[in-house]
Amino acid sequence: MESNMPPVHPGAILREDILKELKLSITKTAENLQVSRKQLSEVVNEGAAISAEMAVRLEDAFGVSAEFWLDMQKAYDIWKVKHSGKVHGIRRIPFEPMSHAS
Repeated sequence: MESNMPPVHPGAILREDILKELKLSITKTAENLQVSRKQLSEVVNEGAAISAEMAVRLEDAFGVSAEFWLDMQKAYDIWKVKHSGKVHGIRRIPFEPMSHAS
């Protein structure tokens, strides 16, 4: 059963559960992650996706696996596309396995 509620953007988790809890500023965190303040701010404010590179940086900094961040991003992105109205009217293509000639 698919929900109409979007999954949580990983930037919200980073902002609420990590940065706020640890009382870390975006500026200091960006310096530690070796990314620009703007780049981190866009993720934290849910305006940009977490890339594989950012996920690895977050894993190294906070010990939360890169897969966790990317799985959250994937769920968010898929939900967004499915609810955007951009993808519609596509019919399933029947698949028939090819027989191997002997």
